[in-house]
Amino acid sequence: MMGAHHAACGAAAWVALTTNIHVDISAVAEKAAFLPHSLDLGFGLFDVSPVGIVTGALVTAGAAMLPDADHHNATIAHSLPPLSNAMCTGIGKVAGGHRHGTHSVAGIAVFVLIAWLAGLWTYNLDGFGTIYPGAGILSVLLVAFAAKALKIIPDRMRKSPWAVGLTTGAFITFFAPQEQGWFPIAMGIGVIIHILGDMMTTEGCNLAWPFAIKPPKAIAKLPILKDCWHPNGYMTIPVLGHAGSVREWLLLVPIGAYAIFGVGATLVGMGQTGLHELVQAAAIGH
Repeated sequence: MMGAHHAACGAAAWVALTTNIHVDISAVAEKAAFLPHSLDLGFGLFDVSPVGIVTGALVTAGAAMLPDADHHNATIAHSLPPLSNAMCTGIGKVAGGHRHGTHSVAGIAVFVLIAWLAGLWTYNLDGFGTIYPGAGILSVLLVAFAAKALKIIPDRMRKSPWAVGLTTGAFITFFAPQEQGWFPIAMGIGVIIHILGDMMTTEGCNLAWPFAIKPPKAIAKLPILKDCWHPNGYMTIPVLGHAGSVREWLLLVPIGAYAIFGVGATLVGMGQTGLHELVQAAAIGH
């Protein structure tokens, strides 16, 4: 799966798990009787503040790029040069190459552990309260990855990912959502979404790395199974075909639109809440 699609899926997954947006479609339902008058978009499984929804979407989009840090020429390798180039080269060597260690259950565990350890680093700043430097520093990388993949920043502005990453990282350091455990959860969701996306292409992933679980000979040649469980241990459900296929684009366009809608609706809600509070404060002042 292409880098931008991984990032969009990560953001959409976070939005889906943390929001439950009520959409009134009664005007459409009046012309199509089979349609409901409203839709609830999102599952709302995690009780996260609006700030947590927006920052989490950015972090999860970046985390959904992380497994490709095993490739020296991946999109994220060019996100924060020269740091990202060196990081991807080193991770690729440790992980055993592309689509090996970072695309496995072991890789998921390592990435979540890193995020958990980063989240433990807190500091009580006099006159301000608790800040989260660990989550902030790691977020610099993740947000820059997302910005590069989603083409938020034009390629000609090569130094801008640093500015975007540092700005968002500073915000998370000082104003990170207070919900316990949001950072490793966002990391885990992003990495898992990436691996699932790659497993939907013909190449697949070896979830059991560093081991290779081969299909039993008795079933290795069955028509459907042989395309889903390769002799080298890689597993796939190739509904999208090769990476970058038309099917992949058809799936990812609505997913990307959903992520944008979810984050946008959250920002609008935050703006309306802030405006309401200002009006109330002004009324009290008078």
